[in-house]
Amino acid sequence: MNNAIFRIKHPVNEPIKDYKAGSSERKELLEAVKELKSKITEIPIIIGGKDIFTGNTGNVVMPHNHRHILAKYHNASEKEVQLAIEAALEAHKYWESISWIERVSINLKIADLIAGKYRNLLNAATMLGQGKNVFQAEIDAACETVDFLRFNAHYVSEIYNDQPPSDFGAVNRLEYRPLEGFVFAVSPFNFTAIASNLSMAPVLMGNTVVWKPATTSLLSNYLLMKIYKEAGLPDGVINFVPGKGSVIGKTVFSHKDFAGVHFTGSTPTFNHFWKTIAENLSFYKSYPRIVGETGGKDFVFMHNSAEPIEVATALVRGSFEYQGQKCSAASRAYIPESKWEEVKEHIIRMVSQIDVGDPEFFPNFMNAVIDEAAFNNIMSYISKAKESKEATFVYGGEGDKTNGYFIQPTIIKTDNPHFITMEEEIFGPVLTIYVYPDNEFEKTLETCDNTSPYALTGSVFARDRQALTFACKKLKYAAGNFYYNDKPSGAMVGQQPFGGARGSGTNEKTGSHLNLMRWTNPRTIKETLVPPTDFKYPFMNEGSCK
Repeated sequence: MNNAIFRIKHPVNEPIKDYKAGSSERKELLEAVKELKSKITEIPIIIGGKDIFTGNTGNVVMPHNHRHILAKYHNASEKEVQLAIEAALEAHKYWESISWIERVSINLKIADLIAGKYRNLLNAATMLGQGKNVFQAEIDAACETVDFLRFNAHYVSEIYNDQPPSDFGAVNRLEYRPLEGFVFAVSPFNFTAIASNLSMAPVLMGNTVVWKPATTSLLSNYLLMKIYKEAGLPDGVINFVPGKGSVIGKTVFSHKDFAGVHFTGSTPTFNHFWKTIAENLSFYKSYPRIVGETGGKDFVFMHNSAEPIEVATALVRGSFEYQGQKCSAASRAYIPESKWEEVKEHIIRMVSQIDVGDPEFFPNFMNAVIDEAAFNNIMSYISKAKESKEATFVYGGEGDKTNGYFIQPTIIKTDNPHFITMEEEIFGPVLTIYVYPDNEFEKTLETCDNTSPYALTGSVFARDRQALTFACKKLKYAAGNFYYNDKPSGAMVGQQPFGGARGSGTNEKTGSHLNLMRWTNPRTIKETLVPPTDFKYPFMNEGSCK
């Protein structure tokens, strides 16, 4: 038995490759893209390490060319979901009992496989299946996934080594048990790294998982499952269950051994989960852990001391990187009247240089939105703005889904700070700007705070330090991730733990020890070395009485 005490050193973030023209890394990535495009990958359900083919299939297509089928996947029925739960519960018996350093070792091997052997293939799958350009795929599928795995390995060593003090005559210890039951991981389409972390973070803490991936991210997520297998993750620890959320959720949430849900997605879906769990509380073995990161209506707030070109750059990057399909994307802005014309000039100059198209053509800054449902929803907001007297278009407003789901970068100016596109999450390349009088800085901060039900990310631009600190205080609960003089997106694992409150989720701070702690069920153990043999306490001694 290995009785060594392990401390995993604090890692550094995975370096980002730049894929310059003519470089070997660019050539190798394009070869991986070609490989995935040349075939139709069949994606099974994976339960207890076994591939299951139900015959009830769906297609994974490229968002930028929806006639091209990348993969066929098999949908799970209630039968397969039940089998996945049983496999997770069976695997739990072994997985929770092994040394945590064995779990950490698998975690770190997965990270190394993604950083090296599978980097190009995972990036290519993310580019083709989820519509990301090479840079967005690299920072997500490669770097952030690796960072989650390596930083979590460090954090778990810190957690397990955190033990209570022992007094004379007793020994105290904390046992960090996994949850009693199985964890349900529900991942979104937009980040391969989030899909990995939602399943692997509970697993690192000794839990076993039923994982429902988003249909539109199945190609990269299936590749993750194959990497987990190669790294030595035992069968049944993660069970990969594509299918309809309503079918899978019904079976999962009605099971007595449901122990928790790890979720990233829409606020309405998370609210539905919470209500369903509450209705089923009476027959769960334990109170389930409910961990979710949901919607956002993220803001950029400019003070009149800020530099217009800096604000414009943050708005263009923050709003239109990955077509605005980030929970943290800038989607509303507050610009002082005295700076608006200069900010507008810089924004128009920048967005006019944005090319929208195929992610394989590297000069394209933007690509297609994920699917037809997203396209139609985003365009409906653009249509409402076109029909309203309260909105004017600064740029864009057009979309075309003939071959791919392409929407031009769109900037709307409104005279109403509560206009629909200032309040509701759109999840696409649409930025709405409200221009406020310079002398209403404080009032407009209050408007910003009260406009949206969300509180995920936000940023304030100012050269005036007093204005920065004042805004930070006024917007204390408006964003879980708050930025000075930067776009409100691009949080780094280990540097800016991510999560928001209000309608944006439970703020468990993914990418830190705080999230991992949610997947433990600690037990305090006290050992008295020499137990007493008389029930009487010293104060009961008659000789001490006056």
